[in-house]
Amino acid sequence: MTLLFVVLGTVFGFVLSRSGAADYNFIQSMFLFRSFQLYGIIGTAIVLTAPGLWLIKRRGRTALGKPLKIELKPEHRGNLSGGFLFGIGWSMAGMCPGPILVNIGEGKIYALAALTGALGGAAALGGVYRRLQSPFKLPPVFGAADVRLKPDATNARQFP
Repeated sequence: MTLLFVVLGTVFGFVLSRSGAADYNFIQSMFLFRSFQLYGIIGTAIVLTAPGLWLIKRRGRTALGKPLKIELKPEHRGNLSGGFLFGIGWSMAGMCPGPILVNIGEGKIYALAALTGALGGAAALGGVYRRLQSPFKLPPVFGAADVRLKPDATNARQFP
C-alpha cells in the first residue's frame, strides 16, 4: 500500500509541477489577482473530486472494500486563526506544503527555507498548544506526545 501512496504522491507532484501550480510567481499572481488560472485549477479539482467523494460516501466502502469512516473535525476558534495564519504563510512563501516538496524536487533551493518555516511553525504550535487550548477552545491532543506516566510503582505508560 505504501508503494501506491508514493506513486500517487509522485503523480500529484508531477501534475502540480507541470500545471505551474507550484511556481512562486504563479501563486503570487493568484494572490495579487493578476492571474485567475490557479483559481480555475482549484475549481476543477473541486468539481472533479466532489462527485467521487459523494459516491464513495454513498457506497460506504473504500475502493478496496474496507468500511469507510469519515469523521468531521470539531469546529473551534483555532480553525479561523489557523486558516488565517496558513493563508498568510502561503501568500508570503508562495507555496503550501505540497508545492514546498514539489519545489524541492525541482531543485529550487529557496523551498528549503519555506520547509524550515513550515516545520518551525508546526514545532512552535506544538510548544504552545496547551496554553492555546483554553482561549481557542482547541480539542485535546492524544498520541505519543501526550503520554503520561502512571503514579504507581510500575510507571506503566497510559494515555489521558
